[in-house]
Amino acid sequence: MMPSIVAKRLVTGLCQAAWRPAVTGLVLSRGYHDDTRGDLIEIPLPPWEEKPDEPINIKRRRLLYESRKRGMLENCIILSLFAKRYLNTMTEDQLQQYDRLINEPSNDWDIYYWATEAQPTPDVYQGEVMDMLKEFTKNRNHEQRLDAPSLEYLEKEGQ
Repeated sequence: MMPSIVAKRLVTGLCQAAWRPAVTGLVLSRGYHDDTRGDLIEIPLPPWEEKPDEPINIKRRRLLYESRKRGMLENCIILSLFAKRYLNTMTEDQLQQYDRLINEPSNDWDIYYWATEAQPTPDVYQGEVMDMLKEFTKNRNHEQRLDAPSLEYLEKEGQ
């Protein structure tokens, strides 16, 4: 018989691991426990696809939208402010890196932990844009970042 503390840690670790995405090739999957049988059900996610023929102005607008509409408020704020500051000056290669970073991982918490350096960034996402995001997240100027920016700045840029 296992001591109760060891059993509790084992069960807690297994439950936490079941909610983390697993990378299998280029297809991400996430596991959920079936409440009726207790089995782990893997749900494959479609792989991220690069859009090489997308016009750059459309790509910037799409990435701005995707930066604002996240699965968690923390990333909505960080990524939308980051996009406001950097999207219009990013090169095509940087835009591709950013696109992959915000759209390929299936878990917004992973992006948050990488940006805040709470967890190491996987090599596939480490690069110039991730370095920019990590530096931006440090908020060295102590800016007040309580909400995503309004979209009024887009109207000013279009004029």
